Amino acid sequence: MRSDVDFERLVLEHHEAMYRFARSLARNESDARDLVQETFLRWAQRGHQLTDTSKVKAWLFTTLYRESAAKARRALRFPHDSIESAEPDLPEIPPDGPMRTDGSLIVAALSRLDDTFRAPIALFYLEDYSYPEIAEILEIPLGTVKSRLARGIAQLQRAVANPPPPRTPPTTPTHGASPS
Repeated sequence: MRSDVDFERLVLEHHEAMYRFARSLARNESDARDLVQETFLRWAQRGHQLTDTSKVKAWLFTTLYRESAAKARRALRFPHDSIESAEPDLPEIPPDGPMRTDGSLIVAALSRLDDTFRAPIALFYLEDYSYPEIAEILEIPLGTVKSRLARGIAQLQRAVANPPPPRTPPTTPTHGASPS
């Protein structure tokens, strides 16, 4: 810090005007206060490099403007999105399930899948066919096989995680009771 410029006097003289300028650049009071504080920190670190003390105010305002621009560039490069707004872009991560699942549960879930996905999954996992063999059997492109397997596995995982409720047997009327 420059020995010929009193830091406390510098802050008292320029803080209010710098805050107004920062407020015009920033979107809220908190960001404006941060910009002013960062500018004074820069002065404390680098103010000694200024040779003409008559240009202190210009140096402070230029530094504040550059800090504001740098902060805006960082915000563009690293946006802060809420989880809710970014959720459609996030990959689907299947829930942690048991390490082993009952085979009958898998077969039942497989039977509830769309035909489009059931055939490639059954051929790959139950019959051990390769992707190219499945493409040939189903007469579809290899990329379509890969896509259907990926989407079908996601459906299968959801079906296993959320099995349909068990059906209750219908009640039968008791014999010997006469209608009233």
